[in-house]
Amino acid sequence: MSNIKNIDELVEIRKNLKAENKKVVFTNGCFDIIHAGHVDYLTKSKALGDILIVGVNSDFSVRKIKGEKRPILSERERSYIISNIKPVDYVTLFDEDTPGKLIETLVPDILVKGADWAIENIVGRDIVVANGGEVKTIEFVNDQSTSKIIKTVLERYKS
Repeated sequence: MSNIKNIDELVEIRKNLKAENKKVVFTNGCFDIIHAGHVDYLTKSKALGDILIVGVNSDFSVRKIKGEKRPILSERERSYIISNIKPVDYVTLFDEDTPGKLIETLVPDILVKGADWAIENIVGRDIVVANGGEVKTIEFVNDQSTSKIIKTVLERYKS
């Protein structure tokens, strides 16, 4: 059974997890070309609670944020890969520029973003804090990014 869920399925799952007093962690991202930094980030995110839900930007959303040449991998591939990374319990896709609507619907106990985000700028912070939750940032362990990977490939294979 797949752990890739739509929002309606996640609402029901979240309700059950709350009844079981499970601490739900939420994070999100494009996760275009998966690299070690992503795995480290997701592992550290999961360590903050019992259940990790990851919102993955849809292809439409990635194009709006990153430009017409992205994503490299389709939403189907990206969500499948993320859903199979050990610490990840559930994955859902979202079309918006931000996961605000998703966070408002799920109200996670802990909201996580990379340390490149100032806590006061994290979308959904107000909702999570107003409901007694926490917002945390995670330091990146390496200087890796999908953009850097693409740049390296282009530089190495120029004709």
